Amino acid sequence: MIFERIAPEQHDTLDGVPEPSETPRLIGHAQAAGMLAAAYRAGKLPHALILAGPLGIGKATLAFHLAHHLLKYPDFTAAPETLAVPDPASSLFRQIATGAHPSVLHLTRPANDKTKSFKTVLTVDEIRKVSRFLSMTSHDGSYRVVIVDPADDMNTNAANALLKNLEEPPARTLFILIVHAPGSLLPTIRSRCQMVRLTPLAADELMAVLEGIEPPPPDDPAARAALAERAGGSARNAILLTQYGGLEIAGALDALVAAPKPDIAGAHRLAEAVAGRDQAIQFDIFNRRALDLLSAAASEAALAGDLARAKTLSEAWHEALNTISEAETYNLDKKQHALTMIDRLKSVMRM
Repeated sequence: MIFERIAPEQHDTLDGVPEPSETPRLIGHAQAAGMLAAAYRAGKLPHALILAGPLGIGKATLAFHLAHHLLKYPDFTAAPETLAVPDPASSLFRQIATGAHPSVLHLTRPANDKTKSFKTVLTVDEIRKVSRFLSMTSHDGSYRVVIVDPADDMNTNAANALLKNLEEPPARTLFILIVHAPGSLLPTIRSRCQMVRLTPLAADELMAVLEGIEPPPPDDPAARAALAERAGGSARNAILLTQYGGLEIAGALDALVAAPKPDIAGAHRLAEAVAGRDQAIQFDIFNRRALDLLSAAASEAALAGDLARAKTLSEAWHEALNTISEAETYNLDKKQHALTMIDRLKSVMRM
């Protein structure tokens, strides 16, 4: 199957994988989708939603499907009880997917003209587009939908600007905030939105997502089970693991951290593998695995009652997160960053 991309490229775009706006099939989250459809049909859809859950489980896809539903059925009393399934051949689907529909505003990390990539945060200039968007009359009296994807990426100024828009939104306006970690949002933003928590995909749902992407998931049941477990119910994680060397990168980092003696040559091989000019995704996989190792170890220590160790590991997680942010923001030497991260992980995990 040849995939034709029609959506604009995003900071986290994966080759051969549809963007949420151009994904016609929503897999999983049937209960949440049904609840939202019923709320709209009853005229009780809130003005702002937070779709919360782990990265890569389909939160943004649900957001675009809801936007499609509202625009296809502007009269809520005539809307069906389930979300409409988008038709990829329809003009409505293509307008939303390409970002051309006048009633849908999708806000995410903007392009960085200096680095020819994308900025590391969702900036206040992007959020300011909301006021201009809402000042225009809807072309057919239908809903206007603002999708912030993900809201976790907003800096402080952007978050404060969004808060002003949430306080007194115009009628027939829906804000949908895609959120990986609700705790990262301002409490005042959370208080103005209805939270909808989405769960990781079940193993069969995960495989259904992967079946539509090249290459398909492995045929061996044991391999599929291992992939589903490692991916944690995230389709994005599964794709990264199978198509971008994620399994190998995670395995190499785990081995280096667990080794009784430093493996300098192995550390350099891994650092070089994730630090190349065209290895942005691999670099991200490396960093996420480093954070996951610290998070898992902190949780394990806390459950074992070793609160001092849990505190040390939690602090190390925050330090690692700041280091990753600085490396991306200031375009620091990626190989040196990887080597330093490996060394820090070995040090703190031994304590």
